[in-house]
Amino acid sequence: MDMINLTIDNKPVVVVKGTTILEAAKSIGITVPTLCHMKLDDLGIENKPGGCRICVVEVKGRRNLAPACCTEATDGMEVSTHSIRAINARRTVLELILSDHPSDCLVCAKSGNCELQDLAHRLGIREIHYKGEQSSYRADTSPAIIRELNKCILCRRCEMMCNEVQTVGVLSAINRGFSSVVSPAFEMNLDHSVCTYCGQCVAVCPTGALTEVDHTGAVVRALADPTKTVIVQTAPAVRAALGEEFDMEPGTLVTGKLVAALRRLGFDYVFDTDFSADLTIMEEGTELLNRLKRHLEGDPDVKLPILTSCCPAWVKFFEHQFPDMKDIPSTARSPQQMFGSIAKSYFAGILGIKREDLVVVSIMPCVAKKYECGRDEFAVNNNPDVDFALTTRELAALIKVSNIKFRLLDNEEYDAPLGESTGAGVIFGTTGGVIEAAVRSAYELYTGKELPKIEFEELRGMEGLRKATIDFNGLPINIGIAHGLRNARKLLEDMRAGNSWYHAIEIMSCPGGCIGGGGQPYHHGNVEILKKRQMALYREDSNKAIRKSHENPYIKKLYEEYLGHPMSEKAHHLLHTVYFDRTR
Repeated sequence: MDMINLTIDNKPVVVVKGTTILEAAKSIGITVPTLCHMKLDDLGIENKPGGCRICVVEVKGRRNLAPACCTEATDGMEVSTHSIRAINARRTVLELILSDHPSDCLVCAKSGNCELQDLAHRLGIREIHYKGEQSSYRADTSPAIIRELNKCILCRRCEMMCNEVQTVGVLSAINRGFSSVVSPAFEMNLDHSVCTYCGQCVAVCPTGALTEVDHTGAVVRALADPTKTVIVQTAPAVRAALGEEFDMEPGTLVTGKLVAALRRLGFDYVFDTDFSADLTIMEEGTELLNRLKRHLEGDPDVKLPILTSCCPAWVKFFEHQFPDMKDIPSTARSPQQMFGSIAKSYFAGILGIKREDLVVVSIMPCVAKKYECGRDEFAVNNNPDVDFALTTRELAALIKVSNIKFRLLDNEEYDAPLGESTGAGVIFGTTGGVIEAAVRSAYELYTGKELPKIEFEELRGMEGLRKATIDFNGLPINIGIAHGLRNARKLLEDMRAGNSWYHAIEIMSCPGGCIGGGGQPYHHGNVEILKKRQMALYREDSNKAIRKSHENPYIKKLYEEYLGHPMSEKAHHLLHTVYFDRTR
């Protein structure tokens, strides 16, 4: 490697040739403020358009200031990152950005989490000296994401996530000059585009230009309605991230405090989506074994590999981009939707109330879950199986506004019967977890033998594409795993070309799986935070008394009393779905 020497703020630094001034400064602990720059080391992707000019620095011998994020360091360079000239330029640039930005911070969804707001405070901006015309764009509200383009600063981070990380291709910069904006083609509405609602654009937006649709108000009104019984389910990934909103270390498990907080908020029953994750394994695992049996018998019509179907953003992705493959994924609904269906049929019967009087709320790490619970096929007589979905961030905000001292809460247990789960349900929240949970049960149901080892280390990790072969007592089962839609696309294109050797594939839309969902506490692409959340879920799994979905006694009881058996006619009606060609 060619190395170069330079000085930054009178400190010597040695870096690899080709390193930017920004990265060189970072390597010796010097922070240069940025807005448009974002680097995802684990993906090898960097957003450095240099458009905002907040990161300008002074280079000795150079007439003009240099944007640190896209200026390459050179041998012998002398850089001053916080000279008076650089600071004055940054303040001027920021004032110009703010002059075309709404001043409604008091009611903005991003207030307190806005990087533009933080930077204005850091640079001491107290008045804006530049007055003139302000942009005026219409707001665009989709089932999951709100676009308020008056707040867009053209950093283009969302464009990087949509096009390079997810390869969905919805967002790009259009128009020129003062009319420039990041938008779908022809400035169409988001719900008219091929957007998957994965929410990765929301996760990286530095302002309030992209936020999730807020269901908090509707949930509060339901809790205040004495005629409604309001129950809540919590997704596995939430317990590994919610604590970050209360200044806890990433990866801190807050399962018991989460349950306690939801009871303080007034929910009548607090249940665990892990229960319906176990239920998903029973249906999806049985479907896998049925397809394998037909395959081994030589059935030419059997569809392999089977694809997992828990992620609504991934489902919408293949409906738009690979509709010719819509008969390959499992027909099993996601755990969120299975829970809602069982709650409004089986559990409503236990309570002796009508489904219309039962309100089901989900706490999810995912923005796309808001879209999923509104899909027409998940409703009976226009009454949805799941009424509202709150993100982890929304729940944290609701806990704070309710003056609940989260860190001081004692641990409490989920309610039965829909709150009892296994370790297999817990690991649904991380990449590789769904297929590992499926293998735990499928192996024992197929072979009739007990697993010699519960953990399948070969299915774990954070690589975007992984593959492994699991020995089902002499039958090799080839498994693929992808997280991030760019990696999913690679797998699907190989399948389309006839190059796939897999029997089963797990796909999750978000980097890291649900632990990196678009509704989780902002992690700004820090893969170390995702790894800590992942390990938290594996810890909770290892501490569970029961770790295989088919051994959950409440799942067994549900089949005995209500569903009959996996893939029964009743189970098919309540727990399975169909997919649509959305190319038009």
